[in-house]
Amino acid sequence: MSEANISQLSSLVDESAVDLVTQMMSIPGKSGDERAVANFIVEQLKSYGIQDSQISYDSANTKSHIGGEIGNLIVDLPGQSDQPRRLLMAHIDTVPLCVGCEPVRDGNIITSSDPKTALGGDDRAGATVVLNTIRLIQEHNLPHPPLTLLFAVQEEIGLVGAKNVDTEKLKEPAQCYNWDGGLANLAVIGATGDDHIEIDITGIASHAGAAPEQGVSAAAIAAMAINSLVNDGWHGLIQKGKQSGTSNIGVIQGGDATNVVMDQLHIKAEARSHNPTFRAKIVGAIDKAFQRATKELQNSSGKTGSVSVSTRHKYESFRLDVNEPVVQTAIKTMEALGLEPTTRISNGGLDANWMNAHGLPTVTMGCGQHGIHTVKEELHIDQFLNACRIGLLIGTGTI
Repeated sequence: MSEANISQLSSLVDESAVDLVTQMMSIPGKSGDERAVANFIVEQLKSYGIQDSQISYDSANTKSHIGGEIGNLIVDLPGQSDQPRRLLMAHIDTVPLCVGCEPVRDGNIITSSDPKTALGGDDRAGATVVLNTIRLIQEHNLPHPPLTLLFAVQEEIGLVGAKNVDTEKLKEPAQCYNWDGGLANLAVIGATGDDHIEIDITGIASHAGAAPEQGVSAAAIAAMAINSLVNDGWHGLIQKGKQSGTSNIGVIQGGDATNVVMDQLHIKAEARSHNPTFRAKIVGAIDKAFQRATKELQNSSGKTGSVSVSTRHKYESFRLDVNEPVVQTAIKTMEALGLEPTTRISNGGLDANWMNAHGLPTVTMGCGQHGIHTVKEELHIDQFLNACRIGLLIGTGTI
């Protein structure tokens, strides 16, 4: 398409998108409580001319550890061209800190007027990019390839919606585009994998003043194991030869009183790496450290405690080749708008991890959110509007 046509399409993106994202960020909707924001999206879609028969929900929430009000919201738009189907997506849940947000604009930046709440640009800005794209397509009767819209739930608690999405409802898109944070010219084409680890230590209780030698402290076992992990380079940033990853002991819970040798301790940890084999080695090192510490610490009778280590795979790593069609489309779209594309491999998890695991090549792009998950969160309007322009060019199959 000519530069003139691209410019004409881009000019359709205006302040209406800012009004829309402001409304979206005002709606409470932490993970599991997405019904209100989904209802708003459906109302908007219907006002654009989308029919009930094109709108559905899957049952992803029934497979979630928290349940939840609704599954993923999925919309089908038959195409007016013979191009392969494309999928546009964003998650619609927020972290709890965003509940009660009242967005206020100051020049190029939107923040929450309540200093105790985050903004919710993560990821209502992404959802608005998708919704605004369909608004413009419908209002201006723009030709487009077959489109699937995916408004995913429960991203913030472990990518639950994307993990459990009903892929049959998505209708086999060839290219998938996810909007979720950062600069509009950023394309995340790979991300790490993550294993969740739970450790239960059982010690031996005794009176901490009268007979401490009869006890085996679960806290001491944990301290010994963690000290070993740190000293041996298996905690925090991990670099072993050419392999790298991270681990973190994030939650430690145990104990009832200071005068009792602690006999129960529960730990939550994680291991991350782009290499699944090396990630398994990190998990193994953590397991060995706790098993070893348990055997080493004995009471006066030679008795030891015990430990149980379990893991749960949260999401797998992925990496798209820069020449993959979905990546090239994202890059060329940014360039067509005069932006300088940047590709990145992320050390965090994204809905795209599960989409790619489902066999659906997915690139994640930014839409202007900064300082997410904090009360200092901001949405930069110029970046958000650029994301909306990118969404429109991709949604219309212009590039």
